[in-house]
Amino acid sequence: MTPVEIKAVILDILEGIAPDEDLSDLKDDVPLREQLELDSMDFLDIVMELRKRYRVQIPEDDYVQLATMNSTVNYLSPMMKDLEKA
Repeated sequence: MTPVEIKAVILDILEGIAPDEDLSDLKDDVPLREQLELDSMDFLDIVMELRKRYRVQIPEDDYVQLATMNSTVNYLSPMMKDLEKA
């Protein structure tokens, strides 16, 4: 997967978790929690959805790497580079 595809996956997951949020104005370098009304359970849902769809394991210590869209894509890129988009 390319970084653009990974970003699309994250946006798709966010759309399912926060369907009432407007994702079109998300800033890539601002923490997602500051832009969206996400609580810790929503954040965990993102991690679980990545695991379910792509078998990506994210250790709890690495959750901080998923703060912004840019950091999330950068973190996931090496793990998902050989995966096909679902």
